[in-house]
Amino acid sequence: MTSLSPADAEQLRLAFQRCRDMDGTLNEQLRAYADASRAVFPAYGEAVDRLVARLGGNGGGETAPHPGDAMPAFMLPDEAGRLVTLPSLLQRGPLAVMFFRGHWCPYCRLNVRAVVQAFDRIEAMGAQIVAVVPETLEFTRQLKAESGAPFPVLTDLDNGYALSLNLAIWLGAEIQRLLSYQDMAKFHGNDGWMLPIPAVFVVGRDGIVKARFVDPDFRKRMEIDDLLAALESAGREN
Repeated sequence: MTSLSPADAEQLRLAFQRCRDMDGTLNEQLRAYADASRAVFPAYGEAVDRLVARLGGNGGGETAPHPGDAMPAFMLPDEAGRLVTLPSLLQRGPLAVMFFRGHWCPYCRLNVRAVVQAFDRIEAMGAQIVAVVPETLEFTRQLKAESGAPFPVLTDLDNGYALSLNLAIWLGAEIQRLLSYQDMAKFHGNDGWMLPIPAVFVVGRDGIVKARFVDPDFRKRMEIDDLLAALESAGREN
């Protein structure tokens, strides 16, 4: 199978709802969805395995900022078109800069939902979240609205910021063919089929990276408890 039938798409939608509503950690939900997705669309699961192996063999994400490095600055538009900068955010406290693939990605939607559920605890410790996606404003607005995210969702059009962090990857012809039912050119404003490796950088008020999570396998994400602990630790250091 080289694409997804409407019946299979419906199966995946229902699987997403089940995984979204299940008890368990974020990565337990993600694994459950990955298993369900592989059962419905095995060709895609196998292609992702090959992509992850290729990225791992090429050191995908290894040269992105590490703890102790200065976090490169950014100036990106939020979902309302307002320019947001890293220094302006850090004035208010430690920050988690989180890269997502886009509003269409079920793993990202599960991840964003888990962060939204933890946001009261994040805000209580004086910390912040900012999401970065390679999509146009139309779709950053959609992600924010559908998730109820109380934090900014920034547009990194053409993956400019992700490229500067060595996070942007080309999905390859096989994945492009299997995801042809998604209108990526419309989502991204280009037909390059480039996405960021999902990543988290916890940055202290001094602009230094305190913790990070970078994994070429987009089916794995930083656990919420680890995110909270890193933000809390970053807050104590400043």
